[in-house]
Amino acid sequence: MSSVLRPPALHYFLSLRVMSLASRMLASQHAKLAAVKGRDLRDPVAPTPLSFEDPQAFRVKSWWELMRALGVFRLCSFPTLVNNCGKVMTFTRTILGKQAFAKVLRPFVYAQFVAGETEKEISESMEKMSSLGLRPMLAVPIEEDLGESTGERRYNDNLAAMLECVRMSHCNSWSKDPMMQLKITALVSPELCVKLTCLLKEQQYDLDLLVGAMNSEQAVVFPGLSDSENTHFLCGLRRLDQIGEASINKVRILVDAEYTYMNPALSLITMAMMKKFNQDDAWIWNTYQCYLKESRDLLLEAIRLSKDLSFCLGVKLVRGAYMDKERKLADKERRTDPIHETWEYTNNCYNGSLDIMLNLISQHPDRYKIIVATHNEESVKRAVARMDELGIDRNGGSVCFGQLLGMCDHVSLTLAQQGFSVYKSVPYGSVDDTLPYLVRRAQENRTVLQGIRKERDLLRQEVHRRVKEKITWAK
Repeated sequence: MSSVLRPPALHYFLSLRVMSLASRMLASQHAKLAAVKGRDLRDPVAPTPLSFEDPQAFRVKSWWELMRALGVFRLCSFPTLVNNCGKVMTFTRTILGKQAFAKVLRPFVYAQFVAGETEKEISESMEKMSSLGLRPMLAVPIEEDLGESTGERRYNDNLAAMLECVRMSHCNSWSKDPMMQLKITALVSPELCVKLTCLLKEQQYDLDLLVGAMNSEQAVVFPGLSDSENTHFLCGLRRLDQIGEASINKVRILVDAEYTYMNPALSLITMAMMKKFNQDDAWIWNTYQCYLKESRDLLLEAIRLSKDLSFCLGVKLVRGAYMDKERKLADKERRTDPIHETWEYTNNCYNGSLDIMLNLISQHPDRYKIIVATHNEESVKRAVARMDELGIDRNGGSVCFGQLLGMCDHVSLTLAQQGFSVYKSVPYGSVDDTLPYLVRRAQENRTVLQGIRKERDLLRQEVHRRVKEKITWAK
């Protein structure tokens, strides 16, 4: 996308409000009262500082849920097991057989990270989540990478699954502002996305050309593509258009970023969808991976484009999950590593991008929206502090937080208890359908999985509290 959209830098940022220590102390009492009475939190007062050290967040979990989480997180703490989980599961399924393997996996790893298979199972999981103040963000576990393309019939089947996801997200009362995730490579072949990315280095594609193709206004020919590629691209754009038409005014679609060798094409398609569907509100969102050196520039480009073309901008802000593969590819192809050199640089990029969006939201809450998608406690605390400084409503819909189902519940539940909008990324489907998705997510997020010691400690503290409580009652 960087070759298509070359913006000037933003020339202004909103100034920060500075509050005295005395006003913070007084405001904290009012903030506590507001949490109970539901007062409008756009008044810039300082609430009680967030703390993620209290195991009370897990009091809402059953005994089985506590023990299951402890067991799964213990397994996830072994790097060798996580790195080879695909091979381990394939071997186990071969030994046990398909049905026995599914029965073994369902109560444990599957139940920890997947909502269910049938709509009834999914509804039960989502209703429980909703009762805890959390909102589901459904994710259809289908995607493709290079060499995995399966033809138009498969992509049309994926479209049907996506439209069903839109229906479920909208028709059920799990969330007043439903969201779902979308991977464009489930509807457009990765090979075509890679070729488009290469073409974008040489020429620009007008967004109106893509919007026209979505609208089926005329026979559109995309420069640089063969006849078959052009036909497939048209089919893919029209599949995406069906999702946009089905979701507008109903469900917000968060488009996932993937690998740098196809991201420019994905962003181009997403921006075309934004131009068509985001005139009055942000129904289509794009993802920005802050471990990439270019991520800040890409975000500024999107902001500039949203201003120039007068559409609303929705941003999913993540650090990123493909670091190892990106670095290996860069080394193999002898090109510059696209990833920041250090974790500190990534954090600075994330926090800086967060500040840019929060400043814009404080001025135009109806035009800009963000989901702070992170398990990093410091980034969450920073976002909460900036929201209070800028007077951004906790539950106003412009800023929300996101974590994965089955992980980081001490952060999710604490935020929800304090009145913030919190979404959990929720895959669903059969064991066979979700297994490749779970394996890929585990390998991409293994540094997160291996860094959940704190959550395990809090879970243990809650177990010890319950045991002690039962012993005390027995006496």
